[in-house]
Amino acid sequence: MNPLLLIDGYKADHRRQYPDGTTLVYSNFTPRKSRVPGTEQVVFFGLQYFIMEYLQDRFEEDFFARPKQDVVAEYQAEMDAYLGKGAVPVDHIASLHDLGYLPIKICAVPEGSRIPVRVPMLTIHNTLPEFFWLTNQLETLLSSCLWLPCTSATTAYAYRKRFDAAAQDAGYDAGFVRFQGHDFSFRGMSSPESAQLSGAGHLLSFMGTDTVPAIRFLRNYYGARQGVGCSVPATEHSVMCMGTQDAEIDTYRRLITDTYPKGVVSIVSDTWDFWSIMTAGVKALKQDIINRDGCVVFRPDSGDPVKIVCGDPDAPESSPERVGAFELLWNEFGGSTTSNGYRLLDPHVGLIYGDSITRERQEQIISGLMQKGFAPTVVLGIGSYTYQFVTRDTFGFAMKATYGEVNGVGREIFKSPKTDSSGEKKSAKGLLRVVEDKMGLAVPVMVDQQSWDQTEGGMLEPVFEDGVLLRTQSLDDIRNRLHEGGF
Repeated sequence: MNPLLLIDGYKADHRRQYPDGTTLVYSNFTPRKSRVPGTEQVVFFGLQYFIMEYLQDRFEEDFFARPKQDVVAEYQAEMDAYLGKGAVPVDHIASLHDLGYLPIKICAVPEGSRIPVRVPMLTIHNTLPEFFWLTNQLETLLSSCLWLPCTSATTAYAYRKRFDAAAQDAGYDAGFVRFQGHDFSFRGMSSPESAQLSGAGHLLSFMGTDTVPAIRFLRNYYGARQGVGCSVPATEHSVMCMGTQDAEIDTYRRLITDTYPKGVVSIVSDTWDFWSIMTAGVKALKQDIINRDGCVVFRPDSGDPVKIVCGDPDAPESSPERVGAFELLWNEFGGSTTSNGYRLLDPHVGLIYGDSITRERQEQIISGLMQKGFAPTVVLGIGSYTYQFVTRDTFGFAMKATYGEVNGVGREIFKSPKTDSSGEKKSAKGLLRVVEDKMGLAVPVMVDQQSWDQTEGGMLEPVFEDGVLLRTQSLDDIRNRLHEGGF
């Protein structure tokens, strides 16, 4: 599709609505608020993909490389059908095609930066006066490509920080944390592109993923080579059902002794009676599991995650439900004690839960296990229940113009709706700068009403200009920045 048609419809004729003599429009992309309690900084991620995929590849292939008459006729036909014959002139489309590149400059903070709400992540403006209309023509496309990877990267970072704290408090291997959050979201995302954008955001903080195309995404757009993402052999319910209920233990034994005699294997365990597997089943399989060079991971997949993992205090006194899956594994296989005094499960067995996990349930599971004296080495599958239950408004992302030039004179522009009681829609004013320090606090802050010279400093560095990607960042760069070198 002609990328100039990837717009909200009302954008089509804004070119003629600006004042006569307009030669420059300067806008910014900013998370304006947080609807997530305790989260006031948003991870910036996805711009390099947007530039490479859309501003370069798709504009070249679907616009500049096509015959001008075809591109212009196509655009004219769509606008005539949409707004009425001749409603939108197309001379500006022809002029852009003649130019042969996008006369746009983008300055942005480094990807992987944690940016406080109401601080711009990037600025964008036209570099040739006759193409002032192009700046905000790109708003819809830019916003739709960036809000999701930023949001998912922020969510994954919050999961990671909680796991990091648990590992430190309980005294278990900090390296294991990279695998405690596992992306299960692909099938529940809105599209394969959404799955890649979100899944790549997840991989900024974790290694575990079932979203295979997110790995390729990071290779293609962020120069990733080794250590991008991984998983382990794992069953699904169809596998267990085909083995039949009567021969369920035989299926387990075949998987752990013949099919996967070493390494990690994950087996879904609630196809019929999960609590029977956690009691009689593990007893029957114990010697096979202990004799393996590797770990058998049991995966419950239904019920209340907190009660399944940690135990249900309202269940009957002697029932396995009251004990919970994690402690049942300890009771059968034992383990060791960390230097901080927490019980560490035997490495031959593990537990993963991947249904309806949220940050609140993560906290409840970690706290519940630690209260029982366990190092909380459970792995959580983070799915679309987390990554799809968000919108652009989760962090209030918006692209707004704050400066323009008309007849060679600069105008500091802003919006401040009187009906906006919260003040969240009040915009900055004029040219913007982002600096890293304020009153001794090492956090990015926004300074508005700057001169062009002043915009040259600070965190907003040139990334794209006149069709050229000026700066590339690797996955390693971004992970190290986000985790301050300790991924």
